[in-house]
Amino acid sequence: MKDKKEFKLKKVEQDGQLLSPVLADNRKNYLIDIDGTICDDIPNEEPKRMATAELYPDALETINKWFDEGHVITYFTSRTEDHREVTEKWLNENGFKYHALLMGKPRGGNYHWIDNHLVKATRFNGKFTDLVKKEKTIEVFER
Repeated sequence: MKDKKEFKLKKVEQDGQLLSPVLADNRKNYLIDIDGTICDDIPNEEPKRMATAELYPDALETINKWFDEGHVITYFTSRTEDHREVTEKWLNENGFKYHALLMGKPRGGNYHWIDNHLVKATRFNGKFTDLVKKEKTIEVFER
């Protein structure tokens, strides 16, 4: 159920120059994996299983709630473009609300995301709930 629900971006200027826009306050950009995160962990080598993947408990309810609260939902998957049709069909048939679907995420994990915008990473550990705040040690660039 890909939904084009609008989300607002704020203009950002620095020293008279326009910078990349940011989401409005209290809005998040959720990048959510599919296999092993919202449903059965299915490798690209077994695409026939993608159409019948079983949902993980609470994934649909939690993610759709975030969408309805105005957050941006993007699925970011290691599935290839060849798997786009079956993936979109599965998301829609299962009632997932989302803004975009990005295919071709690198496989293998151990991701290090480098960006000029704030990035928060949350590892899925078997259960969808509202997010809670915790302090952890992270790796950053030295200033």
